[in-house]
Amino acid sequence: MAPSVLIGAWVAAGLTLFMFSFLYKDNPFFRFGEHLYVGISMGYTIVRIYYDVMVKSLYTPVAQEGKWWFLIAALLGLLILTRFIPKVSWLSRISFAVIVGFGSGVAIPRIISSNILQQVQGTLRPILNAGQSSFGMAQFNALLILIGVITVLIYFFFSIEHKGAIQVAARIGIYFLMINFGAGFGYTVMGRMSLLIGRFDDLILFASRDYGYASLVLLGLIAFGLFLWERRSSALSDPDQDRRAAGSDPHAEG
Repeated sequence: MAPSVLIGAWVAAGLTLFMFSFLYKDNPFFRFGEHLYVGISMGYTIVRIYYDVMVKSLYTPVAQEGKWWFLIAALLGLLILTRFIPKVSWLSRISFAVIVGFGSGVAIPRIISSNILQQVQGTLRPILNAGQSSFGMAQFNALLILIGVITVLIYFFFSIEHKGAIQVAARIGIYFLMINFGAGFGYTVMGRMSLLIGRFDDLILFASRDYGYASLVLLGLIAFGLFLWERRSSALSDPDQDRRAAGSDPHAEG
C-alpha cells in the first residue's frame, strides 16, 4: 500500500475519533479537531475565493481578453473597503447602492419566474392535461400538491376569521405543514445517519491489518490521553487531594 494512502487513513481515523470523543465530554482532542476543521475550511475558502475573483473573474478577462470594463467592478469592490476608513467611508455607499440595485433588478424577475410562475405552471399542467389522457398518478399528485398549496395559503391568511369552510381548509393546511415538517426532519436525520454510517464504515476498514490497525491504535491512544487529561484536571481542581491521600493533611486527621 502506498505511504500516502496509509497516512491518509491514519489522519482520517484520528480526526474522526477526535470528533467522536465529544460524546464523552468536551476535551482537548475534540477542540483540536474542531479548530483544525474550521481553520482548514477558512483557509481553503479564502484561497478559493481569491482565485475565482482575482484570477478568473478579473485578471484573466482584463489581461488576456481585453475586457477592461471589468476594472469598474474591481473599483466598486475596493470602495467597499473604505468602510474601514471613517473619513471616506461614505464612498462605500456607492458600491452598496450598485450591488443592491443591480442585484434586485436581476434577481426579482428570475425569482418570480422560477419560484412562482414555473411552479404554478408545473402544478397545473398535469391537471389541465388530464382531459387528454386517463387520470393517473401524475395527475393525482399534481391535484394533491394544488390542494396543499391552497390550504396552506389559507392557513396563513389572517385577514379574515377562520370559520366554516375557511377553518376546514386551514385545518387541512396544518396537516400538510406537519407532513412537510416531518418529512423534512426525517430526511435530515437520515442524511446525518448516512454520514455516520459512512464514518463507521471507514473506521472498520481502517481497523484492518492493511492499514496498520489505525482505528484500534488511535482509539487506545485517545482513551489513554483522556485518562491522563482527567487525572490532570482532577489534580488542578483539588490540589490537596494528593496530600490527603498520603495522610499528611492535618485537617484529614481531625
